Formats: sequence, C-alpha cells, structure tokens
Amino acid sequence: MQLVARLCAERAGLRIDPEKHYLVENRLAPVARREGFSSIEEFLGAVRDRDEERLIWALVEAMSPSETSFFREPETFELIAQKVLPDLARRSEGRPLRVWAAACGTGQEVYSLAMLLSEQPAAGSTFELTGSDLCERRLEKAQSGLYSQFEVQRGLSAHRLVRHFENAEEGFSLSPRIRSSVRWRRVNLVEDVGRMGRFDLVLCRGLTPHLTEAARERVLKNLVDALSTGGILALGPGEAAPGLVAAPGLAGFLMRAEDRRAAA
Repeated sequence: MQLVARLCAERAGLRIDPEKHYLVENRLAPVARREGFSSIEEFLGAVRDRDEERLIWALVEAMSPSETSFFREPETFELIAQKVLPDLARRSEGRPLRVWAAACGTGQEVYSLAMLLSEQPAAGSTFELTGSDLCERRLEKAQSGLYSQFEVQRGLSAHRLVRHFENAEEGFSLSPRIRSSVRWRRVNLVEDVGRMGRFDLVLCRGLTPHLTEAARERVLKNLVDALSTGGILALGPGEAAPGLVAAPGLAGFLMRAEDRRAAA
C-alpha cells in the first residue's frame, strides 16, 4: 500500500493513508478487474514492475476523491444564484462570465450550475461553464449526462428531474441543452493551469483536505491565479486560501483583498 500512497502523492498530490486498506481495496478492485487482473495484488505488482503510465494513472485516478451530488450544500447554490452571479454580472460590462467547476467528478456540480442558470439567468449576461477533473472515466460519464436513480435522488428535486431529464434505459438522461452548455477538460490541479485562462467564479469544494501539504499550497495558488480581477473562489467549509479574504456577505466565498475594497 506504500506504493499506492507514493504514486498518488507524486502524480497528483493526493494524501493516501496506506493503513486504510479497505479504502484502497474498494477503489482499486474495479480497476484491477477492468484491466484484466485476478486480484489487486496482481494489479499492483504490474504497476510496480511494468512502470506503465497507463496503469499508474488508472491507479491514481481511481484513488482521487470522487464524492459529488447535485446541488451539494444547497445554500451555496442559493448564494450563487441570488448574490454571486448577479454581482459579477453587474461588474462584467457585458462580457461573458466564465465559471469553472474544478475537480467536479462526474459532473453533478457544474450541471447544477447549468440548470440554475437556465432557471434564473442573470439579466443581460451570458456564461461560459467549464468542468474539469483528474479522472478521464469520470469526465466520460459527465459528458454522457446519464445518471442512475440513486444519483438523481441525491440533491435533485422532482421538479428539476422532470424539467431537465428524460427517462433512459440505464437511468435518466440530462437534456442536450444543459449538456451542451458545459465544456470539459482533464486537469491535474497540481500542475500549471495557466492554459485554462481566467475565471470570474471558481468552485473547488472539498478537495484540499485530501492533498498533501505541499500539493495543497500549489493547488490553492493555481486556483487563486486562475481568478480574474474581482473573481470569486468557492471552497468547502473550513477551507481557506492564502491571499484571499471572505467576500462581503458571502459565507464560504473568497476574493482578493484589493478586489473586495474595490467592490465595497
């Protein structure tokens, strides 16, 4: 299990406790089967001996955090709809607002934003939504827009389910209109994310507690650097970012101190 912890830390800055055998086994058993190995031990042996990038990344991606749901922490989305986006829209001078849901897993968070914007559009504003994750398989699922009964029951109201989804054999299919409003990128947040450009709103909630201390510093710096002038970063409860202060009247939302003074 030390091999798993080392590779995850080296490649993605993930902090994995090698003593949590149940977590490693739960995450890697499906990967071992998918790759044609008879056991996790055989899979890890191949990772160690072959030193193949494909197998290494299959391991790292499987161990990356994956918890997500529609409209997770509803009060956050309420603030986004009622305060954050209208305030950003007023300062945007008519240009499109860029929103990035980082480490978005299988897409529920960024699709929640897309549904919200279709229901409560900020007057006169257009939006560019981007969802990213480390794991290719999660991104493939996100792009498909196909979710199970269990997944749609987590956070979706019956009204939104009827409005935005259609029945499908495998579960529920998100409407093409909502799916097409999101762009997708595979992004390793510990690397340089400058190619992503600048964003007015960045969401990365719940990731930093899963990172090593060094990786946490790099990721937070990358997220801060991705903010446009006046941009806002949403982290999870208890998370903070160096150089940012609480956005006025917006619990859980952060911005640069100089931007806060300018907005006051």
